[in-house]
Amino acid sequence: MNNWKRTFIIIWLGQFFSTLTSSIVGFAVVFWLSIKTGSPEVLASAMIAVLLPFIILGLFTGVYVDRWDRKRTMILADSFVALCSAALGILFYLEMTPLWLIYLLLALRSAGSAFHMPAMQASVPLLAPESELMRIAGINQMIQSISNIAGPALGAVLISLLSMTYVMMFDVLGAAIACTSLLFVKIPNPEKKEDIEPNVWLEVKEGVRHLFMNRGITYLMVSVIGITLFIVPIAALYPLMTTSYFGGNAYQMGLVETAWGIGMLVGGAVLSLKFMKTTNKVVSMNIVAMGLGITYWAMGILPTSGFALFVVLTALSGVAGSIYWSSFTVILQTKIDPAALGRVFSIYDSISLLPTIPGLLATGFIAERIGLLNAFIIAGVATLAIGAIASFVPAIRRLGHTTKGVKE
Repeated sequence: MNNWKRTFIIIWLGQFFSTLTSSIVGFAVVFWLSIKTGSPEVLASAMIAVLLPFIILGLFTGVYVDRWDRKRTMILADSFVALCSAALGILFYLEMTPLWLIYLLLALRSAGSAFHMPAMQASVPLLAPESELMRIAGINQMIQSISNIAGPALGAVLISLLSMTYVMMFDVLGAAIACTSLLFVKIPNPEKKEDIEPNVWLEVKEGVRHLFMNRGITYLMVSVIGITLFIVPIAALYPLMTTSYFGGNAYQMGLVETAWGIGMLVGGAVLSLKFMKTTNKVVSMNIVAMGLGITYWAMGILPTSGFALFVVLTALSGVAGSIYWSSFTVILQTKIDPAALGRVFSIYDSISLLPTIPGLLATGFIAERIGLLNAFIIAGVATLAIGAIASFVPAIRRLGHTTKGVKE
């Protein structure tokens, strides 16, 4: 704990390059698919390929994250992601790019992240004082946001200057830097009960018990899942909203992504401010959820000449989303036993993302039958309603500033 700042500086440097190159590659692949197909179903299928490993593997990865050495797990997971990106680059070089093969490699990259993310999130409370977790969440969000700002712009530039093969190699470089940085830090592991025989299903059950032990967390998680259900499918429609409704091009697509990243950067900066340490995190979540709902509703009533306002609203939604999901992460980190955090985060990822699959499968139907604008309006009204209802649930309101290990 005494050297936590030095430890995080080293980790953050590596993670910055890793998230930046992943953002570049992610935008480049989406842009390539948009240009090649122009199909909402293809974009939705690509997102499903990314999300499905989290949903399926998330039920089990946490068991191994809590049992394995977390530093080694993160290094191996990053290395596997780099290997998949290299394979995808080779396929682009050989011009062997059937959609199913792209989906498969995207899914494998995501499988590596399914181990890395819970390992990193579960390690944070063991590396820094509890009073600093909100600030750390804010800085992590800022790193992600800077990557979201620079990634689309750099991706658009690189895809116009280089072949997709070389673009994919940037992800390999970023992963190599991240793995190297981890070699220079010590990441402690929670105490393990060596006398207990490994039992995957029993440990999954125990992780579920930790997640649902506190009624306030349970009810708040239900609202988080509900909002995720409406927001994630809408995210798949952003490129189509930009090109089909507003008549934009690759530059406008990058501008929208940049606006979202700037919003998340601002949200991360707000989270890292000192006053956020004493702010009621639950109240903040519910307020920004209602603001997020109003933002998406406003997007759905814009005229075709309102692209500039669409960009502004996208930035505001980035601010709200950053504060909302990061605050919930901190609540879990302060309420759950560190020895079970790997399981809790991986199970939470699975549970929260599972409802989005039907929404993504229906993306083509939403875009063609319901209409892009109506989809944004419905998502906005639903998000606003969920945030408002959560504000009046007693168990959620009591959750507030409760600390790790305290039960209602």
